[in-house]
Amino acid sequence: MARRILKQHAKIHLKKHYWIFVLLCVMAGVLGTGYSSALEIIKMPASAKELENSAASPSDDETEAVKIHTVGMGLDAVYAALLSDQVEQAENDSKEYIREAEQSEDKNYGIVQIGRRRGVLSFIVNKVSSGALYLTVFSGIRSLVGSDNAATVIFILLSMIFVTFVWLLVTNYFQAVWKRIYLEGRVYEELPFGRMLFLVRRHKVIKTVWTLTLKTIYHSLWCLTVVGGIIKYFSYYMVPYIVAENPDISPVKAIKLSRNMMNGHKWECFKLEVSFIGWEILSLCTLGLSALFFSNPYREAVFCEYFVYLRRIAKEKEIEDAELLNDTYLYEKADTCQIKQAYTDIPEQWNSNSNNKCRSGLGQVIANVFGIVFRYDKYEDEYRQNAVSEIKYRTYVSVLSGKSYPGRLYLIPEKERTKKHTESLLYLRHYSVTSLILLFFSFSFIGWIWEVSLHLISDGVFVNRGVLHGPWLPIYGTGGTLILIALNKLRNKPGLEFAGAVILAGIVEYFTAWQLEATHGGQKWWDYSGYFLNIHGRVCAEGLLVFGLGGITVVYFAAPLLDNLFRRIKPKLVIIICAALLLAYTGDQAYSSRHPNSGEGITSVPSLNNSAKDAG
Repeated sequence: MARRILKQHAKIHLKKHYWIFVLLCVMAGVLGTGYSSALEIIKMPASAKELENSAASPSDDETEAVKIHTVGMGLDAVYAALLSDQVEQAENDSKEYIREAEQSEDKNYGIVQIGRRRGVLSFIVNKVSSGALYLTVFSGIRSLVGSDNAATVIFILLSMIFVTFVWLLVTNYFQAVWKRIYLEGRVYEELPFGRMLFLVRRHKVIKTVWTLTLKTIYHSLWCLTVVGGIIKYFSYYMVPYIVAENPDISPVKAIKLSRNMMNGHKWECFKLEVSFIGWEILSLCTLGLSALFFSNPYREAVFCEYFVYLRRIAKEKEIEDAELLNDTYLYEKADTCQIKQAYTDIPEQWNSNSNNKCRSGLGQVIANVFGIVFRYDKYEDEYRQNAVSEIKYRTYVSVLSGKSYPGRLYLIPEKERTKKHTESLLYLRHYSVTSLILLFFSFSFIGWIWEVSLHLISDGVFVNRGVLHGPWLPIYGTGGTLILIALNKLRNKPGLEFAGAVILAGIVEYFTAWQLEATHGGQKWWDYSGYFLNIHGRVCAEGLLVFGLGGITVVYFAAPLLDNLFRRIKPKLVIIICAALLLAYTGDQAYSSRHPNSGEGITSVPSLNNSAKDAG
């Protein structure tokens, strides 16, 4: 093996799919699958120097010996606090930690502190890293059961179940998918987002998760020996790649095949890992930035090449079970005849105007430009059928040109039921007027739940967020429905859809804030002053990023799912529901125009009129 050749190939593939590979490594770090050290830049405590001093000179007081500091720790520290009866001290420590983080100045920490003082991301990071989030959950359980001991037992059991669930179904699942996408990226120019559901569509999630779980169990047991853990670390190295290629393989055979493939190559693999030590040092010097944006995805691409190298050797030597590595088109492109035979139901040509012939006149213009229809009828059914065919055709063209993996040539066929479910969430659709009304109120209610929940978790107090008194925040409903209507033409281009959602959400939020301030004496219902890249405190980069991601979720998942549910309701009943909601909403608007919802936790800045009175 020539490491130089492997790394040259890896750089070529990394350059081809740079941002996708970077994103995959970031997701791996967030989910705990790997490369989490690169994310430490957003977890650094607000006062690292104070923590170092505290660790260097612990208190001599014996009563302080059992004091639990949750700062910078997780569930382990919270468990210790609960079991040692130091909950109150732990809560005080976490509050102090958050207070220091919120009062710290960005200029003292540079880019490391961006997002730590204010904002949703800083709130989540501070809550989790301080342990406050876990303690809040514990306090809620304690208030329900009325006993500290019972609450401790319940909290520990629930947290262990949750962590185990995340590790089994999320971490292990992503580990296999992550390797799969890297392998496909070696050969193909396009990596559709739908490949993330590769295992789901083949109904191989449970089997894959069990294989990787069994590998972890075996390795953990070997770690009880002196050197067994180190040896088996390399022996089981190829298991994730094996299940990424063939998720239907027996768990025991996958582990055995990995051992056989690594036989005689463990020292070689060790040296390959050591060759990245320079990048690790650079990562420390750059606070993880070099790892985040280069060395992590580069390293993963190199080991992907290493698996391909060992796979070729296993095939040549005909080692036991090597024939189970049978995904031919993961390593070479299929010829045109094979692809055409697998996609016989898709026409050779596609009339791009076929979706536009369902209606005529003004109705056609509104449907084509804004995606709105007055009611669902046979024309809409025809449009949806054409849209499904168009998506299939585009996939076919991409596969036929050799740009993406030919899913239909895979040895494990996609389940028919899964196909139908996927097609039912078709994003290329028109929305009726009544459906848009219900979507408006759905998004408004979800936004209200989101903001109320954030305030409940942060302060432990229920606050009815928003200008209105009802359980809705119309800015979320307006933003969601406008993204569906105004960006209708961009749905086939997710990148442009995301950018459009960011811009549109920014415009809506900025002018809503301006309008509220202008009509309520300067009163503010939100203020982003101090956030990264804010404009007059009305919008900020972090908020727009969240809105952009939310817009993508709305277009490609939430809206189609809700629309499917709304279509099941009888038309007459839908009209009655819409009328009732609009009547209640209009009444709330009329009342709130004179008596807006305000107060502690709702309005963030006193009105200019009140400030003037106070000054007088």
